[in-house]
Amino acid sequence: MSTGRTDRDRVACWLLTACGVWLVGLGVYFIALRPPLLPEDPRFMGSTLEQLRQAAPGLESWLRIVFTVMGGFMVGSGVLTLFAARVAMPRQLAGTAWALAFAGLATVGLMSTMNFVLDSDFRWVLVVPAVCWAAGVVTYVASRRP
Repeated sequence: MSTGRTDRDRVACWLLTACGVWLVGLGVYFIALRPPLLPEDPRFMGSTLEQLRQAAPGLESWLRIVFTVMGGFMVGSGVLTLFAARVAMPRQLAGTAWALAFAGLATVGLMSTMNFVLDSDFRWVLVVPAVCWAAGVVTYVASRRP
């Protein structure tokens, strides 16, 4: 029995599923593994790690809390993306493309852009999820066209 799903539907679903899994993984990284300051952070601020520690002794513990909260939001966003990719997309629920497009812009799109602004060491790696997300949404929209 045919489900009426095209190859484009499957590709779009898998691209967004991969983005959801990536977001969950990134969130776990931010919660459990990310150091409060990366080597690029003091460099961006024109300072050294020691100067930052002297100027703001509680900065690293505060950032640990900030990144834990941010990681939780990433995990939540990833779970919702997985739900959209695995449930809403196959059912072609109204508004799915818009929701995924705006969610991608606000999450991976903004993160990728800001990493270029910061001249992050990871900027080129972090553009990949944004491109995958955009490709998934474009493919999904294209699969809806006759």
